[in-house]
Amino acid sequence: MPKYRYKAVTSTGKKSVGMLEANTLQRAREALGDKGLWVTDIKDVNDTALYREISFGGPKVKMDQFTVFCRQLATMYRAGVSLVEAIQILSEQTQSKTLAKLLLAIGEEMRAGKQFSEAVSAYPSVFTPIFVSMVQAGEVAGNLDIMLERLAVFYEKERNTREKVKSAMIYPAIMSVMMVAVVIFMMLFVIPNFVTSFEGMGIELPLPTRIVMAASEFTQNYWYIVLAALFVPSLLWKLIRRSEQGRRQLDHLILRIPVFGTLWHKQAIARFSRTFSSLIAAAVPLLQGLSIVSNVVGNAAIGKVLADVREQVLSGETMSGTLKKSKLFPPMVVQMMAIGERSGATEDMLEKVADFYEADVDQMADRLKSLLEPIMIVLLTGVVGVIVLAVMTPTFKMMQSYL
Repeated sequence: MPKYRYKAVTSTGKKSVGMLEANTLQRAREALGDKGLWVTDIKDVNDTALYREISFGGPKVKMDQFTVFCRQLATMYRAGVSLVEAIQILSEQTQSKTLAKLLLAIGEEMRAGKQFSEAVSAYPSVFTPIFVSMVQAGEVAGNLDIMLERLAVFYEKERNTREKVKSAMIYPAIMSVMMVAVVIFMMLFVIPNFVTSFEGMGIELPLPTRIVMAASEFTQNYWYIVLAALFVPSLLWKLIRRSEQGRRQLDHLILRIPVFGTLWHKQAIARFSRTFSSLIAAAVPLLQGLSIVSNVVGNAAIGKVLADVREQVLSGETMSGTLKKSKLFPPMVVQMMAIGERSGATEDMLEKVADFYEADVDQMADRLKSLLEPIMIVLLTGVVGVIVLAVMTPTFKMMQSYL
C-alpha cells in the first residue's frame, strides 16, 4: 500500500507532520480530514516520475498561466458553460502541459461524481488552500460563479504585485553577476599580463597595485576557494531555511534590509490583506482563514505573528489588539482592522489596505528600478576603473621617469 508524507494543521492551529498508508492520495486526504487535520501538503513517498511531473517535485504551473486559467474559468462558468465542460475546454487550450494534465484528471474525477473542490484538493502544489477553501464556500453557498470571479481577481492582483517586485530585483541581480564575472575575468586573464611586465621593470609598485596583483595571484592559485565563496552562502541559506526557527529568523532579517526589506515587507502585508479579505468574503471560518493565511503570506516571521493571533483569538482577544503588539504590522493596518471589527466590515477594510499597499509596492518598485539602473552602472564602472587604475599607475610613473 502506498505511503504518504503529509503536513497539516489541527483545529487548534498546531502543525502536524507524519506519514500514513492509503490506497490513493484522495483516500489519504480523507483519512486525515476524518482526524480533524487540515492538509497543507501531502505527497507519495515513492514520488514516481509521473507524480513529480504533475504535482510536487516537478515543474509547477506558472503564475501567469494559472491566472489566465482562473479568469477564463470564471468567465466561461458565468456565461453558462458547465464546469466540467469549461475544464475540458481549458485543458485543450492552456499552454501549460502540467496544467493540461491536471485539468484532464480533474475533469475525469468530476464526471465520476466528485465536486470541483474535492477534485482539485488532491493537487495542493497547484491549487492552494486558498483556492480550495473559496471553491468549497462557493459550492456550499451556491455562488460558485462569484467565488471564481473573486479568485480570478485575487490571482491577477497577486501576479501584478509579484511581477513588480521581480522587475525591481532583476536588474541589480544581473548587474551584480556581471560585475563578479568581469572582476574574475580580469583577475584570471588581464592582470597576469601586467604582472609579467612589472616584474621586468624593477620598480617599487604602489600599494593598490600590489593588492590587485595579490588578489589576482590568489584567484589563480586558489580558484576553488573563490568558487566556494560564491556558492557556499547560497547553500548555507538553504540549509538554515530548512528549519522553522531558522526560516523565521532569516525572514525577520530580510525585512530589516534597507530599502529592499521595506519593499518585501509591503508586499507581504499586501498579500496578507488581499488573501484574508478574499477568505472572509468567501465566508471561510475566521480561525481556518488565519491558519491558511499564516502559511501563505510568504514570510515566516509574519506568518508566526498570524499564528499567534489565531491563538489569541481562541482566547477571546481581538485580531487588531493582538496585531498591535507586533512591530511587523504597521499602525494603519491595525487601525483599519480595528475599524472593520467594530463595524463588521473587516473584508472591506482589508481590501482597502490591500489596494493601498499594492499601489505602494508598484510605485516603490518603479522608483527603485529607475534609481538602481544608474547606481549599478556607476558601481560596475567604478570597480573596473579602480582595478584598471591600480595596474596602470606604475606604467604612468615609468613613462614620467623617462620624460
